Amino acid sequence: MKYSIVDAFTTQPFGGNPAGVVLLEDGNDFPSDKLMQQLAAEFRYSETAFVKRHGGNKFTVRYFTPKGEVQLCGHATIATFSVLHKTGIVATGTMCINHTLAGDLKVKVDDKVMMEMAVPQVLSAEVDVERLHRIMGVEGTQTNLPVMVVSTGLPDIMMPVTSVDKLNSLAPDMEALSQLSEELNVTGVHAFAIGDDGFTAHVRNFGPLYGIPEESATGTANAALTHYLYCNGIITSPAECRFLQGETMGRPSTVETSLHCDGSIWVGGKSTIIASGEVLV
Repeated sequence: MKYSIVDAFTTQPFGGNPAGVVLLEDGNDFPSDKLMQQLAAEFRYSETAFVKRHGGNKFTVRYFTPKGEVQLCGHATIATFSVLHKTGIVATGTMCINHTLAGDLKVKVDDKVMMEMAVPQVLSAEVDVERLHRIMGVEGTQTNLPVMVVSTGLPDIMMPVTSVDKLNSLAPDMEALSQLSEELNVTGVHAFAIGDDGFTAHVRNFGPLYGIPEESATGTANAALTHYLYCNGIITSPAECRFLQGETMGRPSTVETSLHCDGSIWVGGKSTIIASGEVLV
């Protein structure tokens, strides 16, 4: 099996969000779950994708963390199809089908990789904004935009702040945030400040309930933010958005989204392969 280490959502090595990608030889089935989990633990990235080709433009991708399998991972999907493109397995301009445990997803491969997200939803959840602000370290910060829970596959709290400086100064109480996330049945908090520098917004994503104190690039949450911005009149349909994430982590990431006239949202970007080799076990 061939493997690659890929920084997703960036054109610069050591930026973006890293993932492992393991390509199975044509005709081979997936190795045992135990081996895939062991390899994911050896790579030590938040997710490693294992890719089986069915012929043509159809693939099955399974995603493993060091602790077990998950249904879907956005940045590992972008990394996977970037590898398939850059190694010549998928041609430029191809629309692929990605079979996952979360369902079949469309993935467009071009100079960048874009994947269609689940139907966006605003979820009804009673968020105590004052409590949220205390937990996030922005007590008293107010904007004209509401706090909302939005999902394009994974639910997150969309939390606006008034400036990029305030965004960068966030210092969440991770234990309290984990408790709030569990109570509201959300992945975490996606905080943002509207940009005026060529980016739609600067963003930070916190998911300590799932072992992610902060993530440098979050496809599902930025797709949800795109729907949030549309619902609140910040953007109109159709729209192209660019979100800057990972600045405070030293791993700047550019996550791109497209809001189509039919209401669907696609998310993606470019990736950089920083290493490749062969799995010998």
